[in-house]
Amino acid sequence: MAMIHSSAISCIHNRHIKSLLLGRLAGSVPVVSTRNRSSRFICRAIGEQDDGYLLDAPVSIGDGFSFSGGKYSDGSSPADDWFKKGKMVKAHPVSDPGEKAKDPIFGLAMGASSQASDDVFRWFCVEGGNADNPAVLLIHGFPSQAYSYRKVLPILSKNYHVIAFDWLGFGFSEKPQPKYGFDYALEEYESSLESLINALSLDKVSLVVQGYFSPVVVKYASNHQDKVNNLILLNPPLTAKHANLPSTLSIFSNFLLGEIFSQDPLRASDKTLTSCGPYKMKEEDAMVYRRPYLTSGSSGFALNAISRAMKNQLKAYVDDTRRILTDQNWNVKTTVCWGQRDQWLSPDGVEDFIRDSKHKLVDLPMAGHHVQEDRGDELGEIIAGIISKGRRV
Repeated sequence: MAMIHSSAISCIHNRHIKSLLLGRLAGSVPVVSTRNRSSRFICRAIGEQDDGYLLDAPVSIGDGFSFSGGKYSDGSSPADDWFKKGKMVKAHPVSDPGEKAKDPIFGLAMGASSQASDDVFRWFCVEGGNADNPAVLLIHGFPSQAYSYRKVLPILSKNYHVIAFDWLGFGFSEKPQPKYGFDYALEEYESSLESLINALSLDKVSLVVQGYFSPVVVKYASNHQDKVNNLILLNPPLTAKHANLPSTLSIFSNFLLGEIFSQDPLRASDKTLTSCGPYKMKEEDAMVYRRPYLTSGSSGFALNAISRAMKNQLKAYVDDTRRILTDQNWNVKTTVCWGQRDQWLSPDGVEDFIRDSKHKLVDLPMAGHHVQEDRGDELGEIIAGIISKGRRV
């Protein structure tokens, strides 16, 4: 069986971006064909109960390549296997949009995946360990998924009750159209995190968060210090220079161009994960990250909205983070783990800030921005060691 590589995805996407967008928005998938009629690609829509769509092609081209599963056969894919490990958790009430969601470009009715739930949002969570053990919540960065902690989960599960989840707008969690039930503002993420932790019935929890979502989690922790045992920040934005998104991410916030680029799975997943450090992504992992962008336009619209929120609000949230972590009333044990090969966030000023704020700094010389991807096993052991010392109950 022949394999279709990422270059083929890019070619199909770039030549047919408008038709694919229209197809996704309308809830169906268009026909994509080449000049050679015998080598025609036919995308067929499947029922609402199914999760995505398939790309059927002759054996000579790669029969069975599944856009919904990201696998080169009809068998289960890494994305399917990961999904089976998790469960959906209801948390955070849906604000009433008053009408069905429409896309911001053409004004067409959005498909089911872009519509908010009727009552409470659905979050995808992967859980490990004994529920009687101390709880650890693993929180991915922007843009990423809970899948990024796949190497950390089994290590922490030995002695802790560990949960990784997809933020709203990412992975397998719901992705409502912006302004229709959820607008992806940072304060909404802060309040939704509170809702999720309450829904998970976590009375005491250690929080591990990576990257640009760190300031959101710091603000949550500042208002719930009695519930937080440990706060572990993985390459968080801590300086004034960190408050500006890198061009790889800020491009998604642009008008029109941002909407288009955020629908490109190679830009939205591959490039964002591999352009910020030494991480070399395997194809089976890449297809898990691409899957949301290949199955629905809702992931791209969410990415565009989050990018705009980050661009407009990140500076204020970074300032709040610096203020909170240096406040004399801050009582949460805080550790910063820093991948020194981060190409997005400069280490300049980080060590000085950590020293002045009297927190702990752990350097990972071989890791980049996505520490859990570059050094997952090592990070798992580091987190376990941090939490085991001076445990609060």
